[in-house]
Amino acid sequence: MHHIRLIGLPTDINSSFLRGPAAGPRAIRAALHSDHASGTPQIGQGFGEDFSLEDAGDLPLAEGPSDFDTIRAAVSLALEEGAVPFCLGGDHSISYPAVAAVAAAHGPVSILHFDAHPDLYDDYEGNAFSHASPFARILEAGLAKDLVQVGIRTLNRHQADQVRRFGVRSIPMLGFDPGKVPVLEGPIYVSFDLDGLDPAVAPGVSHHEPGGLTVREVLQVLDRQIAPVVGADLVELNPDRDVNGITATVAAKLVREISALIARNRG
Repeated sequence: MHHIRLIGLPTDINSSFLRGPAAGPRAIRAALHSDHASGTPQIGQGFGEDFSLEDAGDLPLAEGPSDFDTIRAAVSLALEEGAVPFCLGGDHSISYPAVAAVAAAHGPVSILHFDAHPDLYDDYEGNAFSHASPFARILEAGLAKDLVQVGIRTLNRHQADQVRRFGVRSIPMLGFDPGKVPVLEGPIYVSFDLDGLDPAVAPGVSHHEPGGLTVREVLQVLDRQIAPVVGADLVELNPDRDVNGITATVAAKLVREISALIARNRG
């Protein structure tokens, strides 16, 4: 039995446009426990048969400088206790401390990053720890040996320069096909920003970027990965903008599918 620990990170202090993702973990949990869906993933093993989801609840974040240390410590504890950490955001800034903890345990990781935005700004509006900057911090610190970005459709000149600077592999949405996404070497960390999906699929995000991924395409990309997945995060659900809980339902689906991938690939 593979144990996956859900760690809620209720913070959106580093959001650049709208607040709201701090309420994301609560909405994801409600969808996970709802009776409206079977809960059976398409990838890998049956839900509840070969892995268990342990909910560690929300961390007591202060929305201040100490939060990254709190996140690192919680992810490190999960790893020490033999669980795979799965962080529920919150805004995307949480990926930096989460990946730092995972890399401290496993060495530099290959990151499979789903997003409409590269999140590679050197800083955004003067904030080096903005939700638009976590992957710049991760790569500067040598925490990742590979970064593959899927769903990107907002690449401006500065971030294109950052892609070249760090050797990021960015898969464009124009002409997208799941088969174009490389199969990564392990260990893998999956970082999923819900605005990587098309807003028709996931309206409950702060930044609507038309022309995004479908859930079916995401599952095809995930299913092709065969290396061990040692950590994950799912971020940027803004319940204030959701419609009939559609995005929360999709988020819960992705928690199950990524968890099934973790169980399948760990053997």
